[in-house]
Amino acid sequence: MTTLTPAALIAPEYIDAHGRPRRIPATTEQWLHTIIQPPLATPSALPPVAIFRGGEAVVVEPALSGAAAWELTSEAGERWSGECQPGETLRLPALPEGYHQLTLTQPALLSRCSLIVAPPRCYEPPALLAGDKLWGCCVQLYTLRSQHNWGIGDFGDLRQMAAEIAQRGGAFIGLNPLHALFPANPEGASPYSPSSRRWLNVLYIDVNSVEDFRLSEAAQAWWQQPDTQQRLAAARDSEYVDYAAVTALKLAGLRLAWRQFRRRSPDEPVMQEFDAFVKAGGQSLLSQALFDALQAHQRAKNPALYGWKSWPEAYQHPDSAAVLAFRIEHSDEVRFYLWLQWLAASQFAACWSVCCAQQMPVGLYRDLAVGVAQDGAETWRERDLYCLQASVGAPPDILGPLGQNWGLPPMDPQILTMRAFTPWIDLLRANMRDCGALRIDHVMALLRLWWIPQHEKAAEGAYVHYPVDALLAILALESQRHRCMVIGEDLGTVPEAIVAKLRDSGVYSYKVLYFEQTATRAFRAPEAWPRQAMAVVTTHDMPTLRGWWQSDDLTLGSRLGLYPDKAILAGLYRERAAAKKALLHTLQQQGALAHRYPLQRGRAPMRRAINRAVHRLVAASNSALLGLQPEEWLDMDRPVNVPGTVDSYPNWRRKLTLSLEAMFTDEGITHLLQEVSHVRQRHP
Repeated sequence: MTTLTPAALIAPEYIDAHGRPRRIPATTEQWLHTIIQPPLATPSALPPVAIFRGGEAVVVEPALSGAAAWELTSEAGERWSGECQPGETLRLPALPEGYHQLTLTQPALLSRCSLIVAPPRCYEPPALLAGDKLWGCCVQLYTLRSQHNWGIGDFGDLRQMAAEIAQRGGAFIGLNPLHALFPANPEGASPYSPSSRRWLNVLYIDVNSVEDFRLSEAAQAWWQQPDTQQRLAAARDSEYVDYAAVTALKLAGLRLAWRQFRRRSPDEPVMQEFDAFVKAGGQSLLSQALFDALQAHQRAKNPALYGWKSWPEAYQHPDSAAVLAFRIEHSDEVRFYLWLQWLAASQFAACWSVCCAQQMPVGLYRDLAVGVAQDGAETWRERDLYCLQASVGAPPDILGPLGQNWGLPPMDPQILTMRAFTPWIDLLRANMRDCGALRIDHVMALLRLWWIPQHEKAAEGAYVHYPVDALLAILALESQRHRCMVIGEDLGTVPEAIVAKLRDSGVYSYKVLYFEQTATRAFRAPEAWPRQAMAVVTTHDMPTLRGWWQSDDLTLGSRLGLYPDKAILAGLYRERAAAKKALLHTLQQQGALAHRYPLQRGRAPMRRAINRAVHRLVAASNSALLGLQPEEWLDMDRPVNVPGTVDSYPNWRRKLTLSLEAMFTDEGITHLLQEVSHVRQRHP
């Protein structure tokens, strides 16, 4: 494979949401050519990586100036060798799927190439291959209430929910990204702006289930104190997740448990498991723990010091003498954060075990965010991989006329290729662990990302291309190895260049009811929904069903300044009224709703019957997967997130209105889930 040049990476124009071609600003194009420079490459007769599909001939054309000896080492350790002359095509032995290494040796040059042999498609569970239609629950884990959690949904709640859903015929629990956030800055709560995508959010630890918390006399004494119980009750009863209160409570309890854990003998199995976890995590895990400890230390001295960019210069480089000294002087604190990651991973694995024991066909379904925060642990360690002078987002469209800037630095596609895609491989392996499905947020990023120059508006961006065929091949290989199916969030403007690639690679599409209006008076009929897809009513970035029906999202967006053009807003209201009329007509035509609910002048109250009819409609869809949000069972109206806002709306904080215990003893919800299961089985 050849490395793309900067000119080939930058798209000079794009097709907007109205189908019109748009030229990117000249200043943006010039800026991109400035920052996307070919990386300094070590002289080599081979490309850094070559990718083949299973069954293809493994052929490489070295750029030789003289004779060379070659050696091929398979992933399993088999070796072949020979000689190669200038201009000669090197035809290698057939290789199994996996990662292999080719080495060319010349008197003054040693060249290496990673050979990756990938399957044609991603993994699909046997139940889906057999034609079954599955359903599950898609939940933002932090929104869960329960009698035992500490004011935020946790892995104990997830265990309970998995068992409850399985008993009602559900096949999976879909989750928000569980990526590591910022323990020292708890208000940085967006799961889509993580510190690192390779490690877990330690706030999801179920502290009461930690053995050393129960064994610690100091921890139990703290737990029984009236002040602790009062703070706990306030955090549980809060309408929104109080991240500062929850973090303070959890870290206080876990530090007491850590003191108990340190007293254990090195020979105890749990100590050996912890040490093995740390060893397996390697430099990435150590950097995560070191970053968390350093950030806590810096913010204790100055709360204004958020991420590594604001730290003193000596600490901004992970390999500096100051960082090494900190690691030695604060070794116990660093090991505490290593231990938190071990606890989180162990508890999440226990949730996966519950799904396996319940024989759920998919089980846990994780979510991979499109990027990481500008100044978190991942960019601190991987400085050369990310372009910190840019952020990614989306160009202006109908619902977002200003465009979107997500504040996430893009990976440099050239560095990714030069490193033989190891960052992508490591990322997939971390996120396919202990689950049966992975949702890739903004899957278009495999083909292109909208890069926005630093300090510029979203509309001033441009698309930068990525090596989509290579990324999809590796995705298929890791998917098959982990027996983890892949769902691509492909909403918005989807270029034709990737639609067929995703489908042929076995990546399932993501279909939202709101976007399935096919005519003035009709939504897509259930039998016309694509099979290789997951159907949902709504998502975390969209209004709830009640909110959509009442146009609450438009009213709220107007109040928050998201629709500065009154004419555009008026048009959106008209479109919503027409969409409601079309949906009501489709519900009636499909027999999901009685004809006694006419829609007059674009108005009709949101009734329980309409809610249930919508569930029946999507349950009957032809799509292999159906994801239901508890917000719809509970008929909630407020969204969990309003895209385009930061501080003007309490994003990522709104809890569910009922606890887990109340939800799964509610007769109405039980009947709804039974009906969904029945409809899915009745429409194979």
